[in-house]
Amino acid sequence: MRKYPEIALAIPEILLPRPGIDLTRWSVIACDQHTSEPEYWQEVERLVADSPSTLRLIYPEVYLKEKDQEARIKQIRENMNRYLEQDLFVSYEGLVYVERQVSSGKRGGLLLCLDLEHYDFNPGAKTLIRATEGTILERIPPRVKIRDGAPLELPHVLVLIDDPEDRVIGPLRTMAEEGHPGLKKLYDFDLMLNSGHIQGWLIAEQKIEAKIVENLKYLAEPTHFISRYQVPPGTSVLLYAVGDGNHSLATAKTIWEKKKNLLQEKTSFLESPLRYAMVEVVNLHDPALVFEPIHRVLFELKSEINLLEEIKTFFHGQIRVTNFSSLGEIKEKLKELPDSVHGFGLIDRNMTCLVELLAFQSTLPVGSLQAFLDDFIKQNKASYIDYVHGDEALIKLAYQAGNAGFYLPAMDKNQLFKTVIVEGVLPRKTFSMGEAWEKRFYLEARRLT
Repeated sequence: MRKYPEIALAIPEILLPRPGIDLTRWSVIACDQHTSEPEYWQEVERLVADSPSTLRLIYPEVYLKEKDQEARIKQIRENMNRYLEQDLFVSYEGLVYVERQVSSGKRGGLLLCLDLEHYDFNPGAKTLIRATEGTILERIPPRVKIRDGAPLELPHVLVLIDDPEDRVIGPLRTMAEEGHPGLKKLYDFDLMLNSGHIQGWLIAEQKIEAKIVENLKYLAEPTHFISRYQVPPGTSVLLYAVGDGNHSLATAKTIWEKKKNLLQEKTSFLESPLRYAMVEVVNLHDPALVFEPIHRVLFELKSEINLLEEIKTFFHGQIRVTNFSSLGEIKEKLKELPDSVHGFGLIDRNMTCLVELLAFQSTLPVGSLQAFLDDFIKQNKASYIDYVHGDEALIKLAYQAGNAGFYLPAMDKNQLFKTVIVEGVLPRKTFSMGEAWEKRFYLEARRLT
């Protein structure tokens, strides 16, 4: 594994299914999607049937409430070992340029390994790799059970770089279009359930890899960094901002911190595959990368609860409520709100309204709303909360008896790096990189043992 420690980068040895395996059925969406839509995963199960698939190697979070979690985790391990014993994989060493067709165009990405010694998901982190949103610590232990001791890693993490000149990934897009001999096509297929098309090229020439490394070093150069963000000299450089999959990366970090103390020999410490995590890096400025809001749904509210009165009490009466006939009207009104007002839509079977907060402490509307929801759940006034993508899923769940949905506006993606550098992590579930179906699919694997 070649390493470039200045930029926390390592070149992975990836595993892909051998020729003849149906990649459409092999590749499934990130485990943390459609968590309140079991019918989606039932359809995935039907499509996969008996074909080799990453569905057998992951734990969809929709099933986390099942009673016998240990049995499913044991089966995942057995499946991983069985696939390895069956010699199902072909190995390649190198960076991989990934091109994903989504609704807004072709999104380019770069598959690589990041050094977990340079990652910290805690608030106030000053590391080269940081979380962009608050980490829900209780979500880590179940994931540790799955990853700890597993022979394979399958990544769904998307990490952002702030590269307005598109120095790192842009040239790879051009090379792929022109059929450059330094890029070797690895896969080219449709993803299941109308989730777009994906292609991948192995970067087979050392000089192309060297240029990528050079351009990443440019983004991490302290003088350039300070000038770019207008921050004081000595401000710690942020090169990689975790966009999707932070809890998976936090899980890898947690396991590494536990294991590294057992690696007494320096060589073992440096070479352990657990020190690294495979991710896909995407340029924040890719035109096909669109920040979508993540909405909230409260489930099984207590029957005596008046939700609007609860909101009014929490914000000390400093709210304004306006009824509308559709969610579309609320969305248009939210675009007109000044920065001095935080707003969100509130919908259920009986109401469709805009709630405006006239006094608040958070920087973003999502922070104001989350403070209320956390307190609401803490008081057991609803059974639980879930985070959903897209208008359709929000409306479907919010209209179910006893539920209520909260629509939030999207964040301007150009504010992301500066906000994280200056203010720290954003409130959890602040934004989504695309709609649910545009999330990263499991495809490539890497050995951990």
